[in-house]
Amino acid sequence: MKETVWEGNYLTAVKEGHWEYAERKGGVTAVVIVAIDDGHLLLVEQQRIPAGRRCLELPAGLVGDEDGQETLAAAATRELEEETGWRPAHVEELGSYYASPGMTSESFTIVRATGLTRVGGGGGVGSEDITVHRVPLAEVPVLVDRKRREGLGIDAKLLLFLAIV
Repeated sequence: MKETVWEGNYLTAVKEGHWEYAERKGGVTAVVIVAIDDGHLLLVEQQRIPAGRRCLELPAGLVGDEDGQETLAAAATRELEEETGWRPAHVEELGSYYASPGMTSESFTIVRATGLTRVGGGGGVGSEDITVHRVPLAEVPVLVDRKRREGLGIDAKLLLFLAIV
């Protein structure tokens, strides 16, 4: 039997049997975007409060957090444009995954965004303060290593990309 231990604005702590874990409220899921343009990968760098540092990540965001009827492709398009300033012509689903299945029920779907057009500066909305990196594919491992040495957190989802470069 599932029991709510604590409930905040966005998260719920749950106990089920002997297991405790976190859930996103409202069944909201996430999309992670592999955006490749002319041999370059788009990455974002932003402050992440839980990690206590800036982190290097693939662009990502929540699906349906503003509009419960939003499609995965629409969320990916919106988030990519907000975070990076690039709009994709095509969004292809690559599969769904769990971020940390022993700690949270949160899942995300990876998509590939192609046919990119620069439509703005990116940087996020509100106080997100996102730095955009457009990196030649062959130089992604070098950037990741440099950013790690500078003290940035590296999102584990980048391992998926690094494995195929």
